[in-house]
Order: sequence, then structure tokens, then C-alpha cells
Amino acid sequence: MNNLRLLLLTLSLLSVLSACTTNAKTQYTQSAKTETPEAKAAQSHIQTPIINYKERFLPVVAQHGMVVGAEKLAAEVGMEILRVGGNAVDAAVATGFALAVTYPRAGNLAGGGFMLIHLAEENRQTLIDYREIAPAAATRDMFLDEEGNVDKMREYFSLTSSGVPGTVAGLLYAQEKYGILSRAQVLAPAIALAEDGLIVSFSHYYEINARADQLRKNAEAARLFFKPDGSAYEIGETWRQPDLAWTLSEISKRGADGFYSGAVAQRITDEMKSGGGLITAADLAGYSVVERQPVRGMYKGFEVISTPPPSSGGVHIVQILSILEGYDLQAMGQGSASYVHHLAESMKLAYADRSQYLGDPDYVNVPVAALTDKAYAARQRKRISSSAATPSVEIAPGKLVGDESTDTTHYSVADRFGNVVANTYTLNFSFGSHIAVPGTGMLLNNEMGDFASKPGTANAYGLVQGDANSIEPGKRPLSSMSPTIVLHEGKPWLATGSPGGSVIISTVLQTILNAMEFDMNIATAAAAPRMHHQWLPDELKLEEGFSPDTIKLLREMGHTLDVGNRTTGRTNSIMLENGWLYGATDTRRPGGWVAGY
Repeated sequence: MNNLRLLLLTLSLLSVLSACTTNAKTQYTQSAKTETPEAKAAQSHIQTPIINYKERFLPVVAQHGMVVGAEKLAAEVGMEILRVGGNAVDAAVATGFALAVTYPRAGNLAGGGFMLIHLAEENRQTLIDYREIAPAAATRDMFLDEEGNVDKMREYFSLTSSGVPGTVAGLLYAQEKYGILSRAQVLAPAIALAEDGLIVSFSHYYEINARADQLRKNAEAARLFFKPDGSAYEIGETWRQPDLAWTLSEISKRGADGFYSGAVAQRITDEMKSGGGLITAADLAGYSVVERQPVRGMYKGFEVISTPPPSSGGVHIVQILSILEGYDLQAMGQGSASYVHHLAESMKLAYADRSQYLGDPDYVNVPVAALTDKAYAARQRKRISSSAATPSVEIAPGKLVGDESTDTTHYSVADRFGNVVANTYTLNFSFGSHIAVPGTGMLLNNEMGDFASKPGTANAYGLVQGDANSIEPGKRPLSSMSPTIVLHEGKPWLATGSPGGSVIISTVLQTILNAMEFDMNIATAAAAPRMHHQWLPDELKLEEGFSPDTIKLLREMGHTLDVGNRTTGRTNSIMLENGWLYGATDTRRPGGWVAGY
């Protein structure tokens, strides 16, 4: 986005600001006028930002506000919302709607996710669960063929693969309850981007072409993403989305009713009827957001706050940290064979538990307190040999006492009032089901594939899932999405999250461990080589960057290795220290951006 466009956007927002009245509650409106005493005190003790030029990876530094996300235009939209007076929630909502325009592989209106918020004025955290839900007509065996096998094409690339979308309801819920600007203000930039068009970047060009064959199988998706002659838009050309602008305008004018009833809802249900989909008008009208208490855990003086069920992410991040807390990781050394081995063995235990215990807490009893208990972690730690890998076939889910796609997207936001947001949302696969709803400009999710279509077997990402995540009407599928905030001395210190399906948990875990345990700046913490083990298949995946000696020692310990075949995750993070904001977008994927001022 060039300076002229930024200026026009700022002026547009200021105009809307003066014309609209805020719909937020008084206490949040007041925050826009005067900073908290804590914020003022912090300002009086601000230190010069520390940049250590001995380090190979450096973060972007800002002082007042920051948005770190997977796409430049959307991140700058969020930053401009902060600049004109919005808070972190306003910016997060504006960024989410803008990503639906600029990052169609994962930004969305017809998907779902989780938003973790730190509210500075109340010094509390809350989690907004806007995960998709199974339609009322969904059944346990709906994706099984006559032989009892899962029909993968129906599970992932049909109208029956779509759960009832939650993104619009979730973003609007956050805006109404915790934002300080109006709905029209935060949606205006996304509408303008859809109407005016955007210049096709390399990352956009690459992503569309990587999925071109599947997108072209749906006539409406082909119409939206390709030229009339069927060719892809070239880098530097302008791509406009008038249908999506119309849908966003309906939401701006009517709120949630502009999506879950009326003309938009009618177009969704018409498409469902035409192709055997399950979502009805009643399903859309009945969708509801759930505000939940986050999962919490302590690690060596840091409080880790993350996502509760129906995500497994927060539970297992806390669980693995509690196991690792009993070891001297600094003495092992980051990236050493001993360090990687202990991480892998801890991950095996957690992912085995995931297969049995995790699901939608409104439908099954998820033993969160037991899984995150320090005593349970100590018992699990005793199962780990420090010198040899334990075969996964010998690991069953632990005895308690008392996935989705790699193409999710995460962004982090911090404002000048001390509020912090970590948001992760998705369509599941890149471009979801690859099916677009005619006249709306939006793709449908394929989140029904995150249920256990055949409990006891592995899903598309190799994760074994049990009855706790079986398909039921109204149920939310299990997720690994893990927007996470770390507190230090009671204050927000780090916000992060990642896409990656089953590797989200290990990606977030290693990012925060690198910062907490090894005192890395956030850019270095994000760039360090990562590993992943998810119990089954019994395979330790290593990114490029681990030394040959480490690889040799891990093999001698009995680990089966998969080395360098792909990268793991894509974090977008903010570290808050001494009154400064340090942002880093993961270089494992192109197009990410840190916007701050």
C-alpha cells in the first residue's frame, strides 16, 4: 500500500469516525480518550529499544501500536485503525475482514477461529470461540462409503464438507463488546479494498496458481479467481472483488443479520440446496459465539495463556511445558540432540492424550485440569528415557487421576492502551473446500473434515482421533489453533500463534520456549529451526538447520527422522518490553508484514 493510499485510507477513516457514533460500552470508550495510569507510568520509564547487532535476526520496532500478519495490506489496515484511535480489538477485527479480501487462501468470512484478548483496563484475558459447528443434518458416518471407508473427496471438496461459519459472528461479537469504534469504521477498509481492487503480489500469484486445478473445478471459484479466458491474474495486475464488497457491505449495514439472515444467507442456502449441502437457514440463524476462559499454566515465572477446547492447542502447550519444566533445558542447549529428544518425547505423550480426551467441551467431558496438572506432568516425565526414544506403539494415552489444515492464518495486535490480541482463523484447507457461493465473493470452509469421520483412524494430517471428536449436530470440531499470550511479572510480554494444523502446537511451543528459556529476541525465536513429533506416525520431523551431529545422535537414540522435507508453521508475533513493541513475521512463507508506529 503506497503513501497516497494510506493517506486516503486515514482520511476516510477519520471522516467515518466523525460521522458515526461508537456502539461500545462506556468503559472501553473511555480508554480511547485517556490512557490507563499503568500505561502512563510505563511511558515515564521507557528505555531506548535494545537492538543487538550481534544477532542475525532483528525484529521491527514500534512504540504505540503494531499489527503482525500474513499479508501486508491487511496488516497496514489494522495499523491505520490503531493510528486513528481504535484499540487492539478494533484493529484485529478490521484486519480479519481485510484478510478476507487480500489473503483468500485463509482469510475468510465463511470459516471460523479463536480470538484471545488481553484487556489492560481490567487486567484479564478472555477467549472468543467462533469455531464452525456441524449442521443439524450432520451424522456420525456421513463421510463413510458403502465399505465403511472415508470418502476423502466428499469429506474435503463437497458442499457437505462445510460447517456453519463462525468468522463473521466472532469478529462482530468482539467488536461490539470490546471495540471502541463502530462496525462501519472497521469494515470500511475491507470494502474499499474489494471494490477498488488490489495489485497482485508474488505471494498471491503463487498461492492461486498452486491451487488452480482444484479452484477451476468449481465454476464460481473459477469466475472469481481467474480472468474470463481462464488464465490467472499476473503479478502487477489489478484484481477486483465486487461480489465480496457487496457481502461486506451487507455485514457493515446489518451486522450479523447481514450474513446469517437476509440476502447473503439466502445465497448460501441456495447453493447448499443445489449441490446436496447440509447448511440450512435455521443453521445459520442459530449460530452462536461462545466466550470461554483461556487455559493457563506457569513455566519458570512466566504465565502462558492459550486456547481452551474445542482447541487442543492450549491444553497441550501447557502440558508439554509442565513436563519440560523438570529439565535443565539451558544446560542441554537449544537445538542440541538432548533438547530435541526431550521435546519429542514430551510431544508424543501430549499428542497421545489428544487422540483420546480432546473434543468440544459442550459435548464431551474434557479433563483440562487433569491434563494440565503439574503432578500429572511429573508422572508423565517419569515415562521419558533421557537416552533412548520410546516407540509410539508403547505409548498409550496417559492414565489421568481425579486437525485441520496447514493453511490457517494467525495475526497479533498490540495497542497504546496495553491491550493485546492474538487471533487465529481458517477455512481449513488452503482455499477451504474450493467452492464459492455465487454472488457473495466468498469461499466455503471444509471444516467438517476436522471431525473424526471414522474414530480411531488418522485424518488427513496423520492425527489419530477418537470418539470425543466424532461428528454430531451442533458440535464444534477439534482444532489445534493456539493463539497464545505470555505474561511476565503480570504484564503481556509475548503474543503469538501459527497456522499448520497439527504442527501449530509444536510451533507455538518452540517459539515461546526460545524466548522464555533461551532469551531470544522474537525474530530469532521465530527463525530458529523447528522440530515436530505428534505420536503417530512415529516420526520426528526436523527442519533444515539442525547440525549433522545432532541428526546422528538422534538416530542413535532410536528416532526415525524426516529431515528437511518441509518447514513447520508460520508465526506472527509481538514481544512487549520496556514500553516498546518488537514484531516479527515468519520468513518461512512470503507476504507477511509487520506494521507499526
